[in-house]
Amino acid sequence: MSAAPLHLAGPVLVGPDDVRDELWVVDGRVTFTEPSGDCETIPGWVLPGLVDAHCHVGLDAHGPVDAETAEAQIRGDRAAGTLLIRDAGSPSDTRWIDDREDLPVVIRAGRHIARTRRYIRDYADEIEPDQLVETVRAQARRGDGWVKLVGDWIDRATGDLAPCWPQDVAREAITVAHEEGARVTAHCFGEEVLPQLAAAGIDCIEHATGLRGEVVDTFARQGIAIVPTLVNIATFPQIAEPARAKFPDYHRHMLDLHRRRHETVRTAFEAGVPIYCGTDAGGSLPHGLVGSEARELRAAGLPAPAVLDAVSWAARHWLGRPGIEEGAQADLCVYATDPREDLDVLAFPTAVVLRGVVRG
Repeated sequence: MSAAPLHLAGPVLVGPDDVRDELWVVDGRVTFTEPSGDCETIPGWVLPGLVDAHCHVGLDAHGPVDAETAEAQIRGDRAAGTLLIRDAGSPSDTRWIDDREDLPVVIRAGRHIARTRRYIRDYADEIEPDQLVETVRAQARRGDGWVKLVGDWIDRATGDLAPCWPQDVAREAITVAHEEGARVTAHCFGEEVLPQLAAAGIDCIEHATGLRGEVVDTFARQGIAIVPTLVNIATFPQIAEPARAKFPDYHRHMLDLHRRRHETVRTAFEAGVPIYCGTDAGGSLPHGLVGSEARELRAAGLPAPAVLDAVSWAARHWLGRPGIEEGAQADLCVYATDPREDLDVLAFPTAVVLRGVVRG
């Protein structure tokens, strides 16, 4: 049975420069034509359902979790207004989510691909460079159009962050992913790995704390997106502290990346690098932090319209999903005040409409 029609009384923020007075939801779809009969009216400012472009459903600090825990995670995202998730790597099979009308849409990147003993234990498919191409091919087929590499990590032999893959091998692997119809993103903290992956044809970089100098312009010119995950970068001092004595260079490096994090994101934005909102929830961080990450992007110097683009309109377009348009699936968030004037309100939706139904 279809849900009763809804009347979202607006204003409706269809896009950065497109504000409508109101919309209706009929049979789970958006329409700007008023239907006959009674409707449930929901007042407030309307945005497309928010996007967490770097999230991990089915993963916690220790590795894969059971379905009950994964459901609690994604319900936390839904409550915060996150209705579209790019899952940036998970060892769990979460395909069952696709059969649930009451849970957000998930776009998967398969499982992380990491160098042997160069990532968090029990997270990744750990391999050596001669296995990278075929592993990327397999994960491209497992995912929903994305593959996730671990681009750099601490190299215990040198005591600091270092690239995980030879550039020629990375290039071949990225080419294979593209042949399979998948885009490639990579976890990258440091500076050294970024020009190598840009030259190899990477599509996106997660964290990107080492983005500096001429490489910023390279990213802008090639359209390489970044997802800064600033709520996670805020934890760098805690991440680095256990290494202070044994790996002092790594410790100092991580603290420097942390200190410069807002400047790095602001410089990338000013250069024209595409930036999207992601929380890195599901490792050590809880789910439902999309509003907090939006505030961090604003603290980095992005103007409010750009932050909204990063968390809604542009992010949906980047992931190939519609926003608010005639006939689109009604995945919507409603707020008490104008989010263009008060970004803090993003953390407190007054109503969440998923597939045309108001969800608690």
